[in-house]
Amino acid sequence: ALKPYDFGFGELYAMPAATQRILEDSEINIAEWMAGEVRIEFGRQEGLAFLNGDGVDKPTGLMTYDAAGEAARAAAKRHPLGPITEVNTGIADALSDEGLIDLVYDLPEDRSAGAQFYANRLTHSVVRKMKDANDEYIWQPSLQAGQPSTLLGYGLVEFSGMANIAADAVPVAFGNMSETYRIFDRVGLSVLRDPYTNKPYILFYTRKRVGGGLWNPEFMRFHRVSAA
Repeated sequence: ALKPYDFGFGELYAMPAATQRILEDSEINIAEWMAGEVRIEFGRQEGLAFLNGDGVDKPTGLMTYDAAGEAARAAAKRHPLGPITEVNTGIADALSDEGLIDLVYDLPEDRSAGAQFYANRLTHSVVRKMKDANDEYIWQPSLQAGQPSTLLGYGLVEFSGMANIAADAVPVAFGNMSETYRIFDRVGLSVLRDPYTNKPYILFYTRKRVGGGLWNPEFMRFHRVSAA
């Protein structure tokens, strides 16, 4: 039977301030500069929530949809298609080229279009040094501006909120992110200018409401550091 599935939503707030005199006398547009700084911080916070958010007043993060995370969730909040499938590295505390090959080929052919690897910067540094049985690097630099480097022929994207390589961790994900995870912007960045509450300061009450959650787990695989 069909049943509704809810996505976690949260709100981001900021309230930078500047005096009217600074706004009038500055050689740059202070209001625009502050808005830019807020957008950068909001983007950082959103990125962390989209990966690891618990769904309580924030998006439900991608990495919480492993088998253990779904089992710990209330039954009504579990995804109808189940958790994201995990492929073990084959080594208790490290990655291997063979494990990464297993990860790639575990994703069905009809779900692999647009697939990429996702890992944090430290994991990138590890896979850049990995070689296959022929002593060839499995990582290759991008040959085109604006395109990611490749790992086993697939793009390798940096996600700073992902786990480091460690026993039982999931430091690598592989799949089509746009088909796997969806982001919903309910309200774009809105700014309410308040010149009255705290004179002589002008307050810029800034708000954004955003949500996110698993769309289809069939387009993604997690790579868990485990021998078994």
